[in-house]
Amino acid sequence: MSELRVHNFSISLDGFATGAGQAPDAPFGHAGERLHEWMFATRFWHRMGGGSGGSTGADHALAALHGAGIGAEIMGAGKFGPPGWQDDPGYRGAWGADPPFHTPVFVLTHRPRPSIEMEGGTTFHFLDAPPAEALERAREAAGGLDVRLGGGPSVVRDFLAEGLVDHMHVVQVPMVLGRGVRLWDGLESLEEAFDIEAVSTPSGVTHLTFTARRR
Repeated sequence: MSELRVHNFSISLDGFATGAGQAPDAPFGHAGERLHEWMFATRFWHRMGGGSGGSTGADHALAALHGAGIGAEIMGAGKFGPPGWQDDPGYRGAWGADPPFHTPVFVLTHRPRPSIEMEGGTTFHFLDAPPAEALERAREAAGGLDVRLGGGPSVVRDFLAEGLVDHMHVVQVPMVLGRGVRLWDGLESLEEAFDIEAVSTPSGVTHLTFTARRR
């Protein structure tokens, strides 16, 4: 069976994956882009934007695993757009005409709408479904490839709570946000379900990889 994977998911030292005060011009609230500066410096990110350059060390190597073998993505309403996007029937996501996914993407929302076909192979489907049902739909669309769980933190937490995540790459950034949306709330003893490895890099971040223990 295909795996459910989380990649390049950045959190602060106090566990926040996004700050408070999200808005169209501030998708991560008061955190700004600080949680992701480690990734912006990598060759992986430069290539994603069609450019060249960028670092080629461990940050790049781990970030680049993001797309290998992925056939579909699941994301929450908060990743698809800022608060209030559901009130705009013409809203088509935050990535322009050619989003970077190039696969079917399942957006979890309590206000579903018709699917949107974009350039480059991305089609957004809107589901009001619990995690297990959403994963089943995404696996069907992935055609035997893995499914990426794109966030935000509440969505990742829900899938972790149901034991559905096979692999998770969390990047702990040396900053304290103090407020926002945390990843780990309610997941006491999560470490018992995973083998965990940690790698620190010169950029100052710590990469944590979680591999599910299967009985």
